[in-house]
Amino acid sequence: AGIGKCVAMDLARRNARTILACRSQERGQAAVEEIRAATGNPAVVLRLLDTSSLRSVRAFAQAVMREEKRLDVLVNNAGVTGLPFAITPEGLEMTFTTNYLGPFLLTNLLLG
Repeated sequence: AGIGKCVAMDLARRNARTILACRSQERGQAAVEEIRAATGNPAVVLRLLDTSSLRSVRAFAQAVMREEKRLDVLVNNAGVTGLPFAITPEGLEMTFTTNYLGPFLLTNLLLG
C-alpha cells in the first residue's frame, strides 16, 4: 500500500521485473495482481519479508541472491510507528529492528 505500491507500479510500468517484499501473503498477492493487471507486466512477483525478523531478512536475501541474475534497484520502504514497546524473538526492540536494523542488514546482504 502507499508509497511502496506506487513505486512498484511505476517500475512495473517501465517493464522491470519487480519483486514485492511483503509481510502479508494475502495483501501482497492482491497488490501483485493489481499491478500486473494495471501494467500488463507479468514479471511482478511476491516474496515474503518481515524486516522485524533478522531470520526473515536473511532468508529473503538468500532467496534473491539464489534466484535472481541481478538486482538493479532496492527500495527500502517498510516501516512502522506508534507500536507499543516490544522485543523480537531475537531479543531486539521491534520498532528499531523493523525500521533500521532489518533494512540495513538486507541492504548489506544484497550487495553481494
